[in-house]
Amino acid sequence: MTDTFTWVRTAARAAAAKTEEPTVVLDVGEVLAITGWFVVTGGRNTRQVRSIAEEIEECITTEGGPKPLRIEGLDAAQWVLLDYGDFIVHVFLDETRAFYDLERLWRDVPTVEWS
Repeated sequence: MTDTFTWVRTAARAAAAKTEEPTVVLDVGEVLAITGWFVVTGGRNTRQVRSIAEEIEECITTEGGPKPLRIEGLDAAQWVLLDYGDFIVHVFLDETRAFYDLERLWRDVPTVEWS
């Protein structure tokens, strides 16, 4: 059985392959009961945001990983959320990422090296 962090790392790598924007993994498991990790990344336009989200889902599934429990925001592509249960991927449009600033909001949790 593959551990969850393998899929977190796969998601981060898939995102990084599609964008030059920073991709960050936050270990929120100690402070959130609903999930263990956030993968936070972004794109410069809605087409890129959609492409990143689709690439993440495809890479995880192709490697034998789980399908998301739910996907939110794919049509508008301002903030796409891929909920895998044990981890959540947030793919933001740059302006939306700056506005919500999850990295600042969760600054007290560890940032995890994923590369």
